[in-house]
Amino acid sequence: MATNLEKLSREELIKIIDTYAKAWQAMDSCYFLALEEKYGIDVAIEMDIEAWRRFSPIEARRIMREFDIPKDSGLEGLKKALQYRVYAQLNKQSIEDVDESRFIFRMEECRIQVARKRKGLADFPCKQVGLVEYTEFARAIDTRILTRCIACPPDPHPDEYWCAWEFTMEK
Repeated sequence: MATNLEKLSREELIKIIDTYAKAWQAMDSCYFLALEEKYGIDVAIEMDIEAWRRFSPIEARRIMREFDIPKDSGLEGLKKALQYRVYAQLNKQSIEDVDESRFIFRMEECRIQVARKRKGLADFPCKQVGLVEYTEFARAIDTRILTRCIACPPDPHPDEYWCAWEFTMEK
């Protein structure tokens, strides 16, 4: 018997969103680990990059459709869309407006990196993946948006965040 989401309380809806987000991330992690075990870390990262190249614009378009974010809505559209990403429920994020044509997005708490740190493991080197992921997500919102990595593992980063990305509106 299917659950009728419309009958769930606010607390139950938040709980199910959290459960779904964690399940999605677990699936992503399991798939990556299976690739890494069979083909090595370089191939796993290469495949992860390709998966994010395909997934990021799909996720962006679905968010745009469901939350009435128009195509070519610039940085304001991107800021809104970033709040609805599937892992936004799991990670602590922040946005800092620099000026009208630029903002900085920070991943202050990353569930994957925190788990690795707790296990005594080195930061996962996700910069290559992030470059594709954030660029493709932003460009799906508005092709005029440029994406620049400020810091992302394996880069050194301050304790205040794991990665930071600058989004600029192309002139």
